[in-house]
Amino acid sequence: MTQTTSGMFDRIQRPTLLLNSAIAQENIHRIAIKAREQGVRFRPHFKTHQSAVIGEWFRSEGVTAITVSSVEMAQYFAQAGWYDITLAFPVNWRQIESLGVLSRQIRLGLLVESPETVQFLGERLDSPVDLWFKVDTGNHRTGLPWDQPAAFCQLAAQVFNYSNLHLRGLLTHAGNTYNARGAVQVCQLYLQSLDRIIAVQRALEGAGFRGIQISVGDTPSTSLCPTFGPVDEIRPGNFIFYDAQMLNVGACTSNQIAVTLACPVVASHPERSEVVVYGGAIHLSKDFVREGDQMHYGLVALPQGDGWSAPLPGAWVRSLSQEHGMIHIPPEDFSRIRVGDILSILPAHSCLTVQVMGEYLTLQGEVIPTLNRQPMA
Repeated sequence: MTQTTSGMFDRIQRPTLLLNSAIAQENIHRIAIKAREQGVRFRPHFKTHQSAVIGEWFRSEGVTAITVSSVEMAQYFAQAGWYDITLAFPVNWRQIESLGVLSRQIRLGLLVESPETVQFLGERLDSPVDLWFKVDTGNHRTGLPWDQPAAFCQLAAQVFNYSNLHLRGLLTHAGNTYNARGAVQVCQLYLQSLDRIIAVQRALEGAGFRGIQISVGDTPSTSLCPTFGPVDEIRPGNFIFYDAQMLNVGACTSNQIAVTLACPVVASHPERSEVVVYGGAIHLSKDFVREGDQMHYGLVALPQGDGWSAPLPGAWVRSLSQEHGMIHIPPEDFSRIRVGDILSILPAHSCLTVQVMGEYLTLQGEVIPTLNRQPMA
C-alpha cells in the first residue's frame, strides 16, 4: 500500500463504518446549547445513530426525552433506560399489542392524523399515551394539511372522548428543507412551515383546546436558523453525524461530518479515471445527492493519520451495485491511489448507512453496536 495511515486503517479488511466520536459529541453539544439558550426542549431523533452507547452521550447534555422511528427502536431504547419516547411514525395498527406494552412502561408519544386511528387507540390501549397530530406544512409525506383547521378541531374533540388519550400537541417535519441550498433558503422554508403550524395551533385554541405544544425538527433548519421561534421542542437526528447531503445543503462543513465508510480499493481503471472499492449498496444504501445535473452516492476522502481528509475535489461515488462502488477520481489524484489502499466514503445519507452497517468502529478502536448490529464473521 502507498498510503501512510494509522495502524487502525492498516487493519481494515472490508467496508467498515468509522466514527469520530469527538466530532459527534461536539455536534451534540452545539445543538444542545442552542436549544437550552432558547428554552426549547431537545428531543433528538435517535434513528440516526440507533445505539444505546451513543445515546448515553446525550444524557450529559441534559437530554431526557427522545424520538424514534419504529416500535422496535422504542423497545430498544426503553430497555436502555429512556422513559419519554415519541414514536415519530404513523401508528401501525398491527403492532397495537407492542404499543400497549410500551405504554405501560414509559411515557409514550404517538402520531395520529385520522379519526379511525384515534378511535382504534382509544378502544384498545389500557394505559395513557400522548398524542401528537402530524401536520403537513409542505413536505407532503404524511399528516393532515395545515390549511384544513376544521379537521384538526374535529380530531381534537374526538381525543377528549377517551380518558387514556392525552393531546400533547402538533408535530411536523419540514423535510423540504433538504432540497434547499444555504441558510437563507433553509430558513425561509422553516419560517413558512412554522407559520403554518402556528396557524393550526391558533385554530385549536380558538376552538377551546388549550396547551397545544409545537414540535419541529429537521437538521438543516436546526443547524442554520438562528432562532427556532415559538416552539416547544426540536427533534433533529442527522445533525449528530451529518453527511454529503447536509454538506450539499450547507447545513454543515466537511469537518463536522463524523462518520465515513472505509472501503478497500479492489480495482483500478485509469482509462476511465475510476477505481472500484469493496463497498456497495448493501453498505452505503442507494440514497444519493444531486448537485445540478450530477448525481452521486457519496464523497471521497483519504485516510489521514487517525482520521480522514477533506473530500477530494472532483471525486465522487458514481454508481453502486450490491458489493461494488464505482468511484470517479480526477486525473490529478488518480496516481495517489493503488489497489489495496483504503478510501473513506462520506455517505450521501448517514442514517441509512448506519442502518445497513449495524455497528461503528471508533478512531480509538472501540466497536459500538447498534439496534441492527450485524455479526462479523
